[in-house]
Amino acid sequence: MLKDITIGQHFPGNSPVHKLDARFKILITIGYVVVLFMSTNFVGLALSAVFLLTVYKISKIPLKMLKKSLKPMMPLIFFTVVLNLFFIKGPGAPLISIWKIKIYLEGVLFCVVMVARIILLICGTSLLTYTTSPLALTDGLESLLKPLNKINFPVHEMSMMMTIALRFIPTLIEETDKIMSAQKSRGAMLDSGKFKDRIKALVPILIPLFISSFRRATELATAMECRCYHGGEGRTRLKQLVITKSDIISTVLCIICFAIIISTRSFFTRVI
Repeated sequence: MLKDITIGQHFPGNSPVHKLDARFKILITIGYVVVLFMSTNFVGLALSAVFLLTVYKISKIPLKMLKKSLKPMMPLIFFTVVLNLFFIKGPGAPLISIWKIKIYLEGVLFCVVMVARIILLICGTSLLTYTTSPLALTDGLESLLKPLNKINFPVHEMSMMMTIALRFIPTLIEETDKIMSAQKSRGAMLDSGKFKDRIKALVPILIPLFISSFRRATELATAMECRCYHGGEGRTRLKQLVITKSDIISTVLCIICFAIIISTRSFFTRVI
């Protein structure tokens, strides 16, 4: 289960999506999220899915990564299904009525739309980290938030913190997997027993994980101090962010696609 978590992982490549400027990728990702929430019918969601699959194909990221990125989120998706399927009522007669459980057509449609949104949202945001290195992501975030420096907002430090957090997610997952394997070899019952017993069995995992995380954070802080790190003031970059013609063309194409998806609100029946 832990090995299937791909949040924060980067897959190097030479595709046009990998070469796209990090700032544009961040803005396009934000735009895609907005488009998903503005899509109120199945046609808009279907076009959003086609757009995302096309980008995955261009980036040459294996589609099996979609399954891995969704697997840890299945409890959230299941909770969304239950919440929308059984608690949303419609004006008409229920489709299914068993005792006090009633399922309406409106609940089914709303459930399908919400699940589709969550799946596309997870896959779309995951593509950003798949195709963007942590260093490029830091530079892109810092460049986009640079106007906030005028109000003394610590832009560089905030960007650095966000990127370090993303970077260390795979490391913490690997560390957790090692601790769980060590505890199982000592006879710990992590996968069996009552729910209460499973919760108690997590204590021997969480304590060493927290200790390891704090030790790793201390080592990282010490390493940064030894390299005379003192924030973003006066710092230079080895690789400068440069806007190219392909960045502009790709962004314009994405904007056109987003406009087409949003326009479906006016031509097709609203579901939610």
